[in-house]
Amino acid sequence: MPIACRLVVASIVFGTALVPSLHGQEWTRFRGPNGQGVSTAKGIPVKWTESDYNWKAALPGIGHSSPVLWGGKVFLTSAMNETAERIVLCLDSATGDILWERRYPSSVHAKHLKNSFASATPAVDKEHVYTCWSAPDEYIVLALDHDGREAWRVDLGPVVSQHSTGSSPIVYDGMVVIGNDQDGPIKENPNEGVSFLVALDCRDGRQHWRTPRENAVVSYSTPCVFRPKQGKPQLIFNSQAHGITSIDPATGKVNWELGVFDKRSVSSPIVAAGLIFGTTGSGGGGSYVAAVRPGPQPELAYKITSMAPYVPTLVANDKLLFLWSDKGIVSCVDVQTGEGIWRERVGGNYSGSPVIVDGKLYCIAEDGTVAVLAAGPEYKQLGENPLGEASHSTPAVADGRMYLRTYSHLISVGGKK
Repeated sequence: MPIACRLVVASIVFGTALVPSLHGQEWTRFRGPNGQGVSTAKGIPVKWTESDYNWKAALPGIGHSSPVLWGGKVFLTSAMNETAERIVLCLDSATGDILWERRYPSSVHAKHLKNSFASATPAVDKEHVYTCWSAPDEYIVLALDHDGREAWRVDLGPVVSQHSTGSSPIVYDGMVVIGNDQDGPIKENPNEGVSFLVALDCRDGRQHWRTPRENAVVSYSTPCVFRPKQGKPQLIFNSQAHGITSIDPATGKVNWELGVFDKRSVSSPIVAAGLIFGTTGSGGGGSYVAAVRPGPQPELAYKITSMAPYVPTLVANDKLLFLWSDKGIVSCVDVQTGEGIWRERVGGNYSGSPVIVDGKLYCIAEDGTVAVLAAGPEYKQLGENPLGEASHSTPAVADGRMYLRTYSHLISVGGKK
């Protein structure tokens, strides 16, 4: 039976903005529509074997990034670990055939043991696929058309990061938006990092705006869009230095921010029940979830300090918020109040994030096992599916199929074979 739990919470005033409805069948960025990790796709199995795959494609190099999809094409990144050569790939979503690949030299540099040279997930629109990578002397943002021809390239300048980078770009209103929160001075490099948020034109890479940021520690968080019931859409960023920040997408000016994080921000923000959620933590512990009520005077609605994830991003449906911890403990709480509903140990270690597909939770463990749970008020494990290789990636879902990336393979399951 599930273990009932009551998590540490503060009071909450319920917000009125809801997660925007899903549009179309494309999966255009890290964790799909607006980064919320939610799909209504039908026909994704909860149990499968290798004989059930639509296809399994071998990839050059290795990487932790997730696939994105548009118009029957899968785009993703990889890298050669020995040389840091970066690889952008395009596959046929129906067959798994590699349609093209483009390779770019880079420099080997220090990174975290659990990071890779291809950790940033691309973003895609009808014209281009956008990707980024960094080395100490450069931060490259690259746009390719869907046939692999280079449209533009921008170098955002040097990067100071003890563990390298991994934040992913998003596309909003004709702009590629990137968070670039770097480390401050560290012993290995006395040069102070220069942190900023930036929006580049999707057509030619021209800079629309650049918003300076304070330095603390590098953020791996990928932004999302908050659409309040009243007022204009806002871009949401997470970092230790600034907490949760709302940015005007037209100008780059700060609407509001609330310093709710005392450690690094690795996971990405989500929006649910009128609240904005983020997590903070460290490899040594002390992780927690902050739920913020947005507005000109933002407020901390509640805080969850027990079994909060450090790396995996949260996921929510209309009433429930799910916390999938790095150590394989999954908690279900009331999204409005943070009150605990159930908590269970699934097992395994996790660096990828969960997604909800048709009322079911999917998450890939570091050993490559896909755990499947019911995304409901009662705990129920539905399946456990080994992929045969380690993974730090997050599933993607489009056109009734799920795409699962291991270190060096991409797998398609679901839909009609």
